[in-house]
Amino acid sequence: MNIQRLFVATLLLISPIVSQAQDAKAAAILDAMSKKYQSFSSFTAAFNYGSDAGVITTKGGKYHLKLAGQEVFNDGKTVATYVKEANEVNISTNDPASNEFSPANIYNIYKNGYSYKLVEAGKAGNAVIDLTPNKGKSSNVSKVRLTISQKDNTLKGWQITDKSGRVQHFKISKFTPNVAVADNQFTFNKARYPGVEVIDLRD
Repeated sequence: MNIQRLFVATLLLISPIVSQAQDAKAAAILDAMSKKYQSFSSFTAAFNYGSDAGVITTKGGKYHLKLAGQEVFNDGKTVATYVKEANEVNISTNDPASNEFSPANIYNIYKNGYSYKLVEAGKAGNAVIDLTPNKGKSSNVSKVRLTISQKDNTLKGWQITDKSGRVQHFKISKFTPNVAVADNQFTFNKARYPGVEVIDLRD
């Protein structure tokens, strides 16, 4: 599994008829969620992706992700993806668009070419909102569904459905805001991985 490709995936293309009231409610919930996350200087989130458990720490557009035997270091300029089983690391230039669906950015994706619809509110104290990419936006995804706590405006989980019908499930299990984290945590340090093979994919 390539984690970069996993999180780069997809937007959606549903064009349901939605009332202005529904859109306004969805927008208010999404804006409150985004505002909350943007108020944090950094955060760490533990999450489940299918049967795998992962953890991500992010700060100012940078992130360090651990999931399924891989680590991704993104310092905003360079992305290093380390595969433990192969003891190799792939180095590439950061492409912000490829990080859209990562836990570091999922709370902001609705601002970039999406339509949104409030599907459900109140059940278990959560709001469920479907996002669909606007026409003309290239995407392999057909739908993104966000579950947001109406109590504290935090993101509880999300589902990404691609055009083949495959659904990826993400659920936040623990969230810690404003963690103390050094900038070097977002940069791959070869010295910490003895014998690692470095594959540089940059032009």
